[in-house]
Amino acid sequence: MTNELLIDQATYLEAGIHIGTKIKTPGMKRFIYKIREDGLYLLELNTIDQRIREAAKLLAQYEPKDIVITASRIYAIASASKFAEITKSKLLVGRVIPGTFTNPNREDYIEPGIVLLSDTRNERQAVKEASSTDIPIIALCDTDNWIKFVDLVVPCNNKGRRALALIYFLLAREFQKEKGLIKTNEEFTYKVSDFEAKVEMKAK
Repeated sequence: MTNELLIDQATYLEAGIHIGTKIKTPGMKRFIYKIREDGLYLLELNTIDQRIREAAKLLAQYEPKDIVITASRIYAIASASKFAEITKSKLLVGRVIPGTFTNPNREDYIEPGIVLLSDTRNERQAVKEASSTDIPIIALCDTDNWIKFVDLVVPCNNKGRRALALIYFLLAREFQKEKGLIKTNEEFTYKVSDFEAKVEMKAK
């Protein structure tokens, strides 16, 4: 089973991509396979892997200019920024201002074909706006995330620095493969560390 994964299982586990929180929302229940002794819920690794594939495949159906990524947390911003740079898609950092997707009179108005959210809790305005205008939503969701209106859930640790770097690395690589820009993993010249937040001080 391991050799069928996008990257070796050890790399996934070291990044903590499967480690959730101590909170479980009803929608995320089906992605959880175990609870650790310390009370943290663990997400099913093969499902994470499969959903990353599906997300990349879906994103690749759109032109890069029509893809909007939202990122509000410091670690997500760094990883999503690299993804946006490589894929030439658009990144919205921080809070999505009401009307960004819905009010054509705004100077900062954008009309995404699809949105990729890093966290439905922090980026709930993006969920609200996209869902009200029938824009497809892909979202990285931890065990504590609500998934209402999300079209494709990518269950994962969406708070960890290394986990986010790995997720966006794999999404970027698979996106380029789906687009036919590269044929093999070896042709993807970036490293996971390129997607990792360079934080000198502890993030609050």
